Amino acid sequence: MKTFRAHLKESLKDKEFRKYFEEEKELLQVSLQLHKARESAGLSQKEIAEAAHITQQQVSKVENGTNCNILTYLKVSHAIGMKLGVSRQRRVAVA
Repeated sequence: MKTFRAHLKESLKDKEFRKYFEEEKELLQVSLQLHKARESAGLSQKEIAEAAHITQQQVSKVENGTNCNILTYLKVSHAIGMKLGVSRQRRVAVA
């Protein structure tokens, strides 16, 4: 039986799988940053929800990496005092 890491390593050889894997990874990184920033600020999800004019459940979805729309991410980030940005990615050949 393969380990998870061995299976993942093999799966990442597929270009389409790698593309979707990297997108999910990026989404989770943003979600984790927002979660950590909220906790560092000593704020609850309910407090962020009230400041962002969304529900606590929406804040939870953002922090859990559920695919929310960009406006929800912006509202949460602004309520925490953060700014989301966009940057140009460098194209790197993947072997």
